[in-house]
Amino acid sequence: MAFSKHVNLGLSMPVCTLYNMNGKGSREMKMTLSVIKADIGSIGGHIAPSRKVLDTVLTHVQNDGKGLVIDSYISYTGDDIAILMTHTHGPLNEAIHKLAWEAFLAGTQVAKEQGLYGAGQDLLKDAFTGNVKGMGPAVAELEIEERPNEPFLFFAADKTDPGAYNLPLYLAFADPMNTPGLILSPPMSKGFKFVIMDVSYTEGNRIIELDAPEELYGIAALLRDPERFVVESIWSRQTGDQAVAVSTTRLHNIAGKYTGKDDPVMLVRVQQNFPATGEIVAPFAVGHYVGGGMRGSHQMPLMPVVLNSGTSYFDGPPMVSCAAFSVKQGKLTEVMDVFAHPFWNTVRDNVACKAIEMRRQGFFGAAMLPFTELEYTGITEKLNELDARFVVRK
Repeated sequence: MAFSKHVNLGLSMPVCTLYNMNGKGSREMKMTLSVIKADIGSIGGHIAPSRKVLDTVLTHVQNDGKGLVIDSYISYTGDDIAILMTHTHGPLNEAIHKLAWEAFLAGTQVAKEQGLYGAGQDLLKDAFTGNVKGMGPAVAELEIEERPNEPFLFFAADKTDPGAYNLPLYLAFADPMNTPGLILSPPMSKGFKFVIMDVSYTEGNRIIELDAPEELYGIAALLRDPERFVVESIWSRQTGDQAVAVSTTRLHNIAGKYTGKDDPVMLVRVQQNFPATGEIVAPFAVGHYVGGGMRGSHQMPLMPVVLNSGTSYFDGPPMVSCAAFSVKQGKLTEVMDVFAHPFWNTVRDNVACKAIEMRRQGFFGAAMLPFTELEYTGITEKLNELDARFVVRK
């Protein structure tokens, strides 16, 4: 199945309603990039959404977004549908989030009519309450002052969690072995600030801010544990501009229980004061091991895939797509599929081999996640049952 449609809402009214003064006295429009993604039903299990569901979401955004959204793009990765929107209303805007929520509700109704698996499974609340954070869908948003040329990347992952981006972001924004711009580009020489969330803390958003390169070892110490410490955002220390937004959430707080992998999205600004596109995507050639795969409960390598790819082997493998755009006054160019280049075919072959080798280990040891991270509770229940049968030998 292939589906990729760039929706241009064709607004005739002026959209430059919010401005900030830059240091030189000219005015730049404040633009918001919002991406909201959810699994609302798929064909044949966890494979891909149906065309009818995709068309329903697309039509809803196109029709109900008039006068609200400047431009949008609809795609899917695995069994998740993503809605990318440009607008001038800022992050966490109620109308923008409601538009996406209602589009997913409309798609869910079609999924139920078609008998798709997991219809509406990421819509964890009964009623919209102002924004979709904490309601199930993955959300990443960037509010920016557009540069004369504004390129950005939109990543969408399935069958994994936000910690899957930890290693690529560390390499891209903190390691000159991967990113020569850190030593070649003066605007990048001051480094970047990492905002990292402790997603196991349930009382609120517990975060820490660490500067690279001075606190590089601290960043590494945290990011090595992607099940607990996850990059939420990255900021330029040269300009104070946000470079990265990740859909990082406290998984244990959604619906009052652990709900498994939340299939993260990420927005990354590139070039000039930020790493180049090639520096951002290079780490994904590693095919590093992440939590996810079958039943969200295994360690599997992350495979870079072309846009609008469904899942396959072992409900995966965990996958990530990358759509590249340029934007001008909120208008998106046509999409470029970064991982469609022939280079990534070799990477995919390597990741497939790594996945097969790990699966030969079955449930044993590192092949399966620790029981505290398992999406299904069967092992926990079995361990509790067996625990009562243990005795202390005299």
